[in-house]
Amino acid sequence: MLIRPETSNDIAAIRTVNEAAFETSAEADLVDGLRAAGVSPFISLVAETDGRVVGHILFTPVQVVGEVTWPALALAPMAVLPEFQRRGIGSQLVHAGLEACRAAGHEVVFVLGHPEYYPRFGFRRMSEFGITCEFDGPDEVLMVLELTPGAIAGRRGEVRYHPLFQGI
Repeated sequence: MLIRPETSNDIAAIRTVNEAAFETSAEADLVDGLRAAGVSPFISLVAETDGRVVGHILFTPVQVVGEVTWPALALAPMAVLPEFQRRGIGSQLVHAGLEACRAAGHEVVFVLGHPEYYPRFGFRRMSEFGITCEFDGPDEVLMVLELTPGAIAGRRGEVRYHPLFQGI
């Protein structure tokens, strides 16, 4: 399996992966909308097996608004074709994506995700850092990862996503 940055040739396959992995086309529409809006930074990786895109992960900017507003990234969505799930592809996408974020100089990544899944990558509850999110959700699904240890020290605020996330 190969994990690599998306290319323009992957756009239809990425849509297919997101539509197959989720109950509605909302995530696929979100990815297409963020790409079309020119949202940057836009870190988008695909997992490819035998020339076929079978997984996708996306990282886009968020703002943490508090006494001082500071930038970070959000992981959303991450998807694997159902017939390729439970083979470690999602984990490989997360590891590669976080490394790409780190290599690009980003320090903090947020995710609204499964509390049994994301902590294995080092994600912790936002509430441990005094950070809230504009979206409601149980405390255990609102998570953050410091790519640079201590990057959040002394920072607080509310995570605010790109407006296109409001439709999810």
